[in-house]
Amino acid sequence: MYEGKDELALYMPDNSERRTRQKELDIRVIVGNPPYSAGQSSENDNAANVGYPQLDDRIRKTYVARSKGVLQRSVYDSYIRAIRWGSDRIGNAGVVAYVTNAGWVDGNAADGVRACLAEEFSDLYIFHLRGNANTSGERRKKERGNVFGGGSKTPVSINILIKNPDRIGAGGIFYHDIGDYLDREQKLAIVRSFGSIGGISKEGGWDAITPNEECDWLDQRDASFSKFPPIGVKRGDVGNSLFKNFTLGVMTSRDVWCFNASNRALQSNINETIGFFNSEVDRLVGLGSVKDAKELVSRDSRRISWSRALLNDATKAKKLEFDSSKVVLANYRPFTRQYMYFDRRLNEMVYQMHQVFPIVGGENRAIALTAARGKAGFSSLMINSIAEYCIASTPAGSQCFPLYLYDQHDEAPGDLFEGQSSGLQRRDAITDAGLAHFQAAYPGEEITKEDLFYYVYGLLHSPDYRDRYADNLTKELPRIPAVKTYADFRAFADAGRRLGDLHVNYETVEPYPVTYKQGTPELWNVGDPKAFYRVTKMKFGGKRGDTDKTTVIYNSNITMTDIPLEAYDYVVNGKPALEWVMERQVVKTDKASGIVNDANDYANGTMGDPAYPLDLFRRVITVSLETMKIVKSLPKLDIETGKDAAKAAE
Repeated sequence: MYEGKDELALYMPDNSERRTRQKELDIRVIVGNPPYSAGQSSENDNAANVGYPQLDDRIRKTYVARSKGVLQRSVYDSYIRAIRWGSDRIGNAGVVAYVTNAGWVDGNAADGVRACLAEEFSDLYIFHLRGNANTSGERRKKERGNVFGGGSKTPVSINILIKNPDRIGAGGIFYHDIGDYLDREQKLAIVRSFGSIGGISKEGGWDAITPNEECDWLDQRDASFSKFPPIGVKRGDVGNSLFKNFTLGVMTSRDVWCFNASNRALQSNINETIGFFNSEVDRLVGLGSVKDAKELVSRDSRRISWSRALLNDATKAKKLEFDSSKVVLANYRPFTRQYMYFDRRLNEMVYQMHQVFPIVGGENRAIALTAARGKAGFSSLMINSIAEYCIASTPAGSQCFPLYLYDQHDEAPGDLFEGQSSGLQRRDAITDAGLAHFQAAYPGEEITKEDLFYYVYGLLHSPDYRDRYADNLTKELPRIPAVKTYADFRAFADAGRRLGDLHVNYETVEPYPVTYKQGTPELWNVGDPKAFYRVTKMKFGGKRGDTDKTTVIYNSNITMTDIPLEAYDYVVNGKPALEWVMERQVVKTDKASGIVNDANDYANGTMGDPAYPLDLFRRVITVSLETMKIVKSLPKLDIETGKDAAKAAE
């Protein structure tokens, strides 16, 4: 009804008349539970959101125009559209009362939404019911139950937005958080007991919010953070940022096809889906319907996983060809390598990963860290090969800051990755301005760009830094202060180098000497090693609700005991590194495609060691303990602030 043209008038006159009548009414109250959807999860669903040109244009001119964010897709979520429509429909007086996804309350992309709502409404009451299932660890426990049960994985809020043109004096933003660790029934009971805005008021439950300049309502960032050099800048002048360029990890939009623990299985899967894609193109060409491919292609998930770019290729009858040189080893998740088909046509977005890790030649390291909109807590992880989108941040994506950048001057125009065996030129990714800033901070001391690279990695592991700027790190990329003394700079740089070596070379560190329930391994009757060491899914000892993390049941033949609990203190991408190993060293069958991804294939085929998953777990115990030892030895964060930082910048 927001759209101007009534296309149904000729075919449904009664409905059209009712629509016209309603548009003429003076609506003052709108109540609803709008649908929550930023778009379909897969092109195979063929269920994209309906477009609303006028409504979306209104969003662009208000919410998007006021935003400082780069990624704005989520601002066109159905529930945000409903907020925009309701805000306009009541004119200058009325109430919009919605139960919605609560992501807009603190989401980075929704800063423009918050800015506009604060201006358009005289009073806003937000009752946050939590329940965000897209979190992990302690944060997930705090979010706990969703008021819609399994019907929603997003946080939920009750929002009462009031326009009162007769109000005298400023209005306000009032917020109430329902609290931590509550299940669904407890939350519903609290909602029932409050009953109204007044019910919360009687309990003194409303917190008045004063937004900052960044339109933060919750967890407002530390303003002093802006005084430090940014780690990187994507839009505009690089200025005094530390890195010339950085990139997200590769988003394939078809991980089940493009990643596998087995080289052979990966090539088979890719050939299968390429063959099916080409057969669909041939079929549509024969029908003379290539331009209608988006509507006519088969969406059989056992044969293919469609995405926007692949559908566009189908409409142009652009066939695919398999190239074995594009099979590479990549970082899929923390401390998990898998084979990947690295190809810009079968990977939805390769971003600039080819400049960081070329397929042929070009050794490098990169610091992968949590994207600013990550919900699992800040983390960083050093890598030395191509990384998947979520390597250090799930589900928001990981930004990768490299030591070097590679330029390919003789690449063929038809393919991003062709011709990479020669003509590869390396340059520093650290900027001259960034290095000069730190050299000025420590006159007379020798500092290289490599020193600065590892200083950044050491600093990003500092508990003081993470705690002091926790709110900033959930909303923006890191900024890198100079510590006051060169001795501390050197300590952070040396620690960063040791951490980097540890995290990159995790497959070769000394395995931790766990105890085995079955006694000394030398006395085991192994027989067939592949069968004896085969892992399908590791699990903790104890019972549900009383888990014993000092014990891990590897398989029916092997149980590890005396695992030090402090090893679980090393958390990356929202969970302990050890739990990433347990999660990924499995045999997994994808329900939609039927594709099997068997971690034992990597152990047997690539490493030539059936016991690799067992030793990997033990090695990551060592990595975790050593990481925490280094982190605890870092200096206290003594940094320049305010005038000191400004003076150093001059």
